[in-house]
Amino acid sequence: MSMVTASLSSRQGTVVPEPGEIPDLAGYDHVIIACSFGKDSLASTLHLLEKGVAPQRIEWWHHLVDDDGDVFDWPHVPGYGRHLAAALGVRLYFSARQGGIVREMLRENTPTAPVWFDTPTGRVTVGGKGPPNTRRRFPQVSANLSVRWCSPYAKIMVADGALRNQARFSHARTLFVTGERAAESANRARYAVFERHRADCRDGRIRRHIDHWRPVHAWSEAAVWQILRRHGVIPPLPYQLGFGRLSCLTCVFMSADQAATLRHMDPDRFARLCEWERAFGCTIRRDRDLGTLANGGTVYGPVRQHPDLVRRALCHRWRGRVLTSLEQWVLPAGAFGESAGPV
Repeated sequence: MSMVTASLSSRQGTVVPEPGEIPDLAGYDHVIIACSFGKDSLASTLHLLEKGVAPQRIEWWHHLVDDDGDVFDWPHVPGYGRHLAAALGVRLYFSARQGGIVREMLRENTPTAPVWFDTPTGRVTVGGKGPPNTRRRFPQVSANLSVRWCSPYAKIMVADGALRNQARFSHARTLFVTGERAAESANRARYAVFERHRADCRDGRIRRHIDHWRPVHAWSEAAVWQILRRHGVIPPLPYQLGFGRLSCLTCVFMSADQAATLRHMDPDRFARLCEWERAFGCTIRRDRDLGTLANGGTVYGPVRQHPDLVRRALCHRWRGRVLTSLEQWVLPAGAFGESAGPV
């Protein structure tokens, strides 16, 4: 299928695609995909490959929301990502806020931690010199990022720091790609498909031109699974265990069934969250604590049926394939299922 030519409407010298069109992918010096390794960011990657972007031009940026801790992230996901990046031929760079979500959550009269990010020439650390403040609270269940602070502090602002602190993005054109879909929530339905990125500075002295594109924004979930099947990409283990979305293992948006499933899979991790709720004097959900939430849920069937998959999902070392043939590809148990996660 030929690439759709971007419209000639312009905004301050930038060619802006009309709805349904795509930007001129050959016109960028850098193509970055914020990749959680969830189905939508993988679909975005495969879509770019189908549109003729060479894999060696693509950078996957994956934010480790735990840094080197072990509370919120699915342990197997970074290893899975390394194997899939190698299989597809794309470059993979990791980044994090030092200490991850936990350090920010426990912060008491100290500045927000610095962020680090991998680059083609090594690891860089920036920030950490802000005013002291106290958090002592879980991210709250809200579309408002000022209270649901995990996304900005552990992901969005980390990417901003990486974009603003690498000379290779100055006097260059960068396309920053994310995988939000309108069907996920009313809030995400309002996102622009194509816009200036937060870190864009095309009118400044350094001329850092960064466009933000959401290529699968209008896609159905069926279309997402179809492109993964077409390329034989085996999704990460949470989907195979019945989860409909690759959010954090301990996402504050977890449903009652997900809370019950987490307590069954990893009781120690679950108990740690409950202890923090008591210490903060503030529950994740204002109407009930985590234990009560889990009591009202049912453990996912695949989790009970496949303890071997649970062990693999909670292991830091990836074991298994990441690609398979079209004939052997299987729709995971979590497809079209419960998708509790950030709105």
